[in-house]
Amino acid sequence: MDKQIYDQYLQILYEELVPALGCTEPIAIAYAAALARQALGCMPEYVDVKASANIIKNVKSVVVPHTGELRGIAAAAAAGIVAGRADDQLQVLSYVTKEQIGGISDFLNEVPISVEPSELPYVFDIQIRLYAGAESAYCQIAGHHTNVVCLSKNGKILRQNPYEEQVASNKADRSSLNIESIVNFADAVNIGDVEKIIERQIFCNTAIAKEGLSGKWGANIGTVLLNAYGNDVHTRAKAMAAAGSDARMSGCEMPVVINSGSGNQGLTTSLPVIVYAEEMGVGKDALYRALVLANLVTIHLKTGIGTLSAYCGATSAGCGAGAGICYLHGGKSEAISHTVVNALAINSGMICDGAKASCAAKIASAVEAGLLGWQMQAQGSEFFGGDGIVTKGVENTIRNVGRVAKNGMVDTDREIIEIMISSC
Repeated sequence: MDKQIYDQYLQILYEELVPALGCTEPIAIAYAAALARQALGCMPEYVDVKASANIIKNVKSVVVPHTGELRGIAAAAAAGIVAGRADDQLQVLSYVTKEQIGGISDFLNEVPISVEPSELPYVFDIQIRLYAGAESAYCQIAGHHTNVVCLSKNGKILRQNPYEEQVASNKADRSSLNIESIVNFADAVNIGDVEKIIERQIFCNTAIAKEGLSGKWGANIGTVLLNAYGNDVHTRAKAMAAAGSDARMSGCEMPVVINSGSGNQGLTTSLPVIVYAEEMGVGKDALYRALVLANLVTIHLKTGIGTLSAYCGATSAGCGAGAGICYLHGGKSEAISHTVVNALAINSGMICDGAKASCAAKIASAVEAGLLGWQMQAQGSEFFGGDGIVTKGVENTIRNVGRVAKNGMVDTDREIIEIMISSC
């Protein structure tokens, strides 16, 4: 395999498969708040938060971990200020003490926190200003969850990374991703090059899924699936992914290895593949290669859609899971391409109306679409070019989905956000 492509794909995996505690949008707010508090050098007397509409959408309904089940933007900011460890980025709230949990509630009661929509046209934008007497600090994160655009104290720039929407960041180039090359990479990758990140994904995501099944979290979608439909591998694949989301959306204090900036997408991509690998009794090498493929397929699909949109990201992750399971069963580029196209044709209408308990049910639906897409191609059945948004060639269909999600659903996203805000 071409070394440049090999190195790019490896870098993409290391950039994307990182651990995060809690839903990543409130955690990004906590991270920005912790950075601003660190820059300020003391506790603030007033907090001003501005966030883009999609951030508001994804923070509104989820529990912020280590806060005593608090929800919302103000709670996330307060947690980052009182107890956040900025150096830990998306695990910024991993080491909150019992005393600090009480301190977060006290801070919310005692310190004014203003929350307003961002005035900037970015899909992903978080701005936090802290004030203490004559002192002030400012942090902006834009584009993705850890992209610190500006950090300043009293107007003096401490850290700056100019950002412009739709302009390539300093991340590895995603334009080289395509299904055929992803399959080639999964076949060729040196397991030692990916072992650390894939093993972490297996450990973390399996652990929180088991917690989701053993406890009472969210709507208990994982448990409902098993109780209703039995314990066969097909149902377990959906139930484990849903159970991880059940726990995560409800504030479970366990980390998840994310994909494309999303813990739910990380769970959806990985857990069905892990479940099928266990059922099949395959070795570590086969499982790791299948997870490499599943993760890269999800990233490939999500790249054209964007970090946040009205298009449910679990749909892409369900395709990734289906592709990984197809690979476990010996599928190569053609079979995997058919699996992805079939799954996209089935489930591309699912909207994102924010992070919340029902994400677990959407995950189950996305995994079902991925599994059905795989079974269709295995039995010689497929959707053809001209069937709706399906076009001849898997890459063309993937581009169509990106076009629908990024361009066509702008008004849909606006209406969803208006509905959610007006119902508060």
